[in-house]
Amino acid sequence: MKIYLDDERQTPDGWVRAYWPSEVISLLKFEYVTEVSLDHDLGDDQRGTGYDVILWIEEATAIHGFKPPKLKVHSANISARRKMELGIEQIYRSVHS
Repeated sequence: MKIYLDDERQTPDGWVRAYWPSEVISLLKFEYVTEVSLDHDLGDDQRGTGYDVILWIEEATAIHGFKPPKLKVHSANISARRKMELGIEQIYRSVHS
């Protein structure tokens, strides 16, 4: 399964749409996920951002041995995008060290 987290863009063919970080995290916990593409700004910061998914994966990987899927960011928010990409780099470093 490939998950596409976004509140506005059209979901690419072959991807499962998620609108909130909690949806993505639930799928990561209970489904076989091969890839996740994340937007940062989702229209309601009280419900979270794409970065919250990165934080969850980072913790699950470090503490519980979670094997992360392929991760990418498609956010137009340049500063948030960079923060998310740095988080992904850290996740991959911890898995491969």
